[in-house]
Amino acid sequence: MTHLPPPAEELRLLDTELRQLDARRALLLARRAWLITALRPPVAPPPPPPPVRRPETTAPRVQNVLLVLGGILLTVAAIAFTLVSWGRMGIAGRALVLGAVTLAALGSPVLLLRHRLRSTAEAVAGLGLALTVLDGYALHEVAFPDTNGLGYAAIASALLAALWTAYGLALGGPRRPTGEPAAPERLPLRLPLPTALAAAQLPLILWAAAADAGAPAMTAALLVTAALDTAVALRVPVPSVRLVAAVGAYGLGGWGSFAAGWLSWTATGPSAVARAAALLLFAGAIALAAAWRLPDTNVATWVASAGGLLTVAALGGVPRSSLPGDWTVPGYLVCAVALLAAVRTRLPEPMRRGLALAAGSVQAVAVVWALPPLALALLGPVAWVGRVWTGAPSTAREAVTTDGVRWPAYAATAPLVLVVVATVLAVAVRGTEWRPRARIGASALAWAAVLVLPAALDIPYWAGLSAQGLTIVAALAYTARSAKARPVPFLLALVGSVSLACLSLAAEGMTLGVLATLTVLFSAVSGRSRLAPVAALTYATALACAVGASLGWQSQHIALLVLLVPVVAALLAARLADSPARVPVEVTGAVAGLLAVGLAVTDPPLLALVLALCGVIAAGTAVREDRRSAGYVATALFLLATWVRLACWGVGCVEAYTLPVTVPALLVGAVGRRKDPLTSSWTAYGAGLSVTLVPSLLTAWTDPDWPRPLLLGVAALTVTLVGARYRLRAPLVLGGGVLALDALHELAPYLVQMAGALPRWVPPALAGLVLLALGATYEQRIRDARRVRDVLGRMR
Repeated sequence: MTHLPPPAEELRLLDTELRQLDARRALLLARRAWLITALRPPVAPPPPPPPVRRPETTAPRVQNVLLVLGGILLTVAAIAFTLVSWGRMGIAGRALVLGAVTLAALGSPVLLLRHRLRSTAEAVAGLGLALTVLDGYALHEVAFPDTNGLGYAAIASALLAALWTAYGLALGGPRRPTGEPAAPERLPLRLPLPTALAAAQLPLILWAAAADAGAPAMTAALLVTAALDTAVALRVPVPSVRLVAAVGAYGLGGWGSFAAGWLSWTATGPSAVARAAALLLFAGAIALAAAWRLPDTNVATWVASAGGLLTVAALGGVPRSSLPGDWTVPGYLVCAVALLAAVRTRLPEPMRRGLALAAGSVQAVAVVWALPPLALALLGPVAWVGRVWTGAPSTAREAVTTDGVRWPAYAATAPLVLVVVATVLAVAVRGTEWRPRARIGASALAWAAVLVLPAALDIPYWAGLSAQGLTIVAALAYTARSAKARPVPFLLALVGSVSLACLSLAAEGMTLGVLATLTVLFSAVSGRSRLAPVAALTYATALACAVGASLGWQSQHIALLVLLVPVVAALLAARLADSPARVPVEVTGAVAGLLAVGLAVTDPPLLALVLALCGVIAAGTAVREDRRSAGYVATALFLLATWVRLACWGVGCVEAYTLPVTVPALLVGAVGRRKDPLTSSWTAYGAGLSVTLVPSLLTAWTDPDWPRPLLLGVAALTVTLVGARYRLRAPLVLGGGVLALDALHELAPYLVQMAGALPRWVPPALAGLVLLALGATYEQRIRDARRVRDVLGRMR
């Protein structure tokens, strides 16, 4: 019987066979395609098409250029005829010629449009519009020669604008049926209506100039014209007309707004202030109305922002004329804060954003206005660093205005401005995204207000110092009691503490009390920020210097007191094993140690003691597993301390300075080779041997006595023998080299005497013999040199 596998196994076998058949089929098809390609004769590539000469411009463009040039030439001819040939004809002839030409130029586009010659009609219509201007000029020269030119130009521009508007509408296409949605119309002639609108910009401005109406009337004319342009830009669907209207609205509106703002700033009487405020309000109303109707949200936001700024300028300029100069910026600030009430209304979103942007811009300018007194209150106390303990000033303002710096005359209301902006940020900003940033800004501004307030009120010196200290205490207390990390209050307290420390340098008692208090405060919050221990150690260093100076100690004795700070820093860093504040604490301790060394430089014996104590601190730090590298610093400090002490004792022997380095270095090298036998002898012993052998060799070459060269030779021989015994390359090379040079130094006088006693032909002869000997045994010498190299190479 035939064995049949289970159905599942049989299905697996069938799938395997089918996959193999598919793979074989794909391979055969690929081979077949390659064979067909190989047997097909090669096909020559088609030749490139011959180059085609293309016209450099299009027919419509040529047509437009010709029409424009023709219209310009006809206009120039008409101007020449009007200005030159006018006087040779009578009244009837002149009227007949200009009237006939003007009517022909204005009527020809009707016939041209019927024949669908639109571009030609556009050019002829432009000629007709130019002729109407010449007609107006000719009419003034003939009929009204004694009238005011600006007044006549105002009336003529108004009439021409009306005439061109009627002409453009008369040539318009079919009217849109009632109820059809508004859409940009495509007029048969695009030139008359934009030209009419351009002419409409002049009547009011020319009328104001002709009447000598003054700056307010001229500003009103500019703004009224800008309002008309705004209405046209928002309501007329023709793109060309809207473009001209938008240019006029922005240009004349900006010009009029600037003029109104200048009038408001320079106004002195109530009537002048009221007129300027009315003009600014009118300009702001134009901008806000435009923002209401603009479809583009971004443009609407910026236009609404401009309207809000104009409104603030109008309302803030009213009380400016009756209040002192200190209250100018607060007046505008109050108006900007009041403008924020519109943000809570049902205005469109772009308008509300624009008004909020305007209010925020005014507040930002007010804060910038308050920065100079803030900078003076913050940086002015730094001048006391060069006038330590010269006497406390009487007031807080005198304390920050040293070295001839004057307090700003307008700074009396700077704290009020900062408090108002801080309140707005804390109350008005409710969004979840901007709320944390607003709170940070409010905290910073409130801190700045408190910092400026003592100098602004000119309170006594001790009261200002106390107020600033209480601010720091409050900020640090908030940082300590908060469940989350609060870096901003801590940073504000840190910056304020620096200013307070500098401010306290005026009096000895104030300095000691402030520095002690700051040390305690920042020590209390050392667990809340990585900078808190650094600040505490810094103020502790300053306190140590201040205490030493108060006791009348010299700088070298103060250095011993400053060394307490590195000790505390080392102990604190040992406890902050996993804290990010460990490295800043260690750096602060190292800086304090350098300060102690600098203070003790003037007294070498005490400098040696300070260096030794710093080495003890570094050695104690090196006990920790992760700070083994501090051992090198400790070694260097001990070595420096030894050298300074030897210099104090008047020791001039070089070996007294080099042997304290060589012995520890050789011991460290021996320990390193014991732990790692593969360590090179140059790495282990090279530096230690060089520190003593090389300086001693240089000294021996200038030493006329015999003990130093003898002892150096013995030492070099010993080092060479040790290197040969243990097959160490560094001792062998260094010891042998020093021994050879030392021997050469001892034989040098005898060699000189021998050279003087020998005849002059002996040295060249000896040199020749040496060269012959070398040449004769050159190959043997090479083998010997290679053998020496191999021996040295096998050494470690």
